[in-house]
Amino acid sequence: MSSGRSGGGGYRAPDPAPRPVPNAGWDAWVDGFKGRAAARGISQGTLDAAFRGAGFLPEVIEKDRNQTEFNRTLEDYLNIAASDERVSLGRQKFAQYQGTLQAIEARYGVDAQVVAAIWGLESFFGTRRGNVPVVSALSTLAYEGRRAEFFEGQLTAALKILQAGDVSPGAMTGSWAGAMGHTQFIPTSYLAFAVDFTGDGRRDIWSEDPTDALASTAAYLAKSGWTHGLPWGMEVTLPGGFNSGLLGRGKGRSAAEWQGLGVRSADGRALAGGSIIAGGNGGAPYFLLTQNFAVILRYNNAQNYAIGVGHLSDRLMGRGAVQASFGPDASGMTKADRQELQRLLTAKGFDTGGSDGVMGAKTKAAISAYQASVGVPVTGEPSLELLRRLR
Repeated sequence: MSSGRSGGGGYRAPDPAPRPVPNAGWDAWVDGFKGRAAARGISQGTLDAAFRGAGFLPEVIEKDRNQTEFNRTLEDYLNIAASDERVSLGRQKFAQYQGTLQAIEARYGVDAQVVAAIWGLESFFGTRRGNVPVVSALSTLAYEGRRAEFFEGQLTAALKILQAGDVSPGAMTGSWAGAMGHTQFIPTSYLAFAVDFTGDGRRDIWSEDPTDALASTAAYLAKSGWTHGLPWGMEVTLPGGFNSGLLGRGKGRSAAEWQGLGVRSADGRALAGGSIIAGGNGGAPYFLLTQNFAVILRYNNAQNYAIGVGHLSDRLMGRGAVQASFGPDASGMTKADRQELQRLLTAKGFDTGGSDGVMGAKTKAAISAYQASVGVPVTGEPSLELLRRLR
């Protein structure tokens, strides 16, 4: 449902909103679309208002075609999802909106910390809601044609939202791909799940007040089958000689069965029923995942994202970081090795933007620049050999 970005570990200022440019092909496409939209019940007044300031956004096409796919390890993902800055801000926001979150939990039966964690991952607790005009973005993507049917459907849904009066065309902003508000609803999901919790007659997920967005997220999870009070999962320890064939999603057992096999929660909590997966490179840490984990996947169908939501929700409640070491990654480097690599690169004038051990775009650019400067093949990839050279 969300755009699945969940970007860097700290706050960054938003990019300037993209500016439309003249495009005759887009103009012609919009003319044809208006007829189709009218046949779907969109009024002429809504169409006129929606497209009055809209235009073709080449930056949106560029981002759609050049999405950087980071196959992040779970270790990297959790370093980002539960960074010190995100946890600190999240605890402040959780305290600030505690009454609201408790009222939402009482109505929808979705645990408050999980709703808050989705807020944290989707928009860094409202600080990154997106400033791209949604009608311009979606019409640009539908015209461009790579996923024309999907984006035309989202554009039609966006117009239905405008027609209902929930937001004005100028205030309907979001990500370059059309995900909107504090918890990044795409328009079709908004139509299916958004709610007016404040009772002001509008389902407002765009304003500074996150109440309707948080309630809408809870409504989404509730309708997807959330069980109140059941943990999303938990880190567990396995006994020596544990049968690794029992690991994997879809191989669920009851809490009593896992208990009998010697499985224990890492923090002493009672076990729940579910499946156990290896979170590291084929090994520790291990996570027991419940049916509520599958519900989070309905919101964003990425395993790392769902574990990130669950772990951040635990951190918001005061629980600690993952206890077991992830061990070396596929290149043989530990987190300490990667952090040392970043520090050494920065010291030599190749800024990595920090030393969190996450090999993101800035670190890979620094590696490439260093490799070019010393005349070795430019790969942009970390390695123990590179670390030894830097030492």
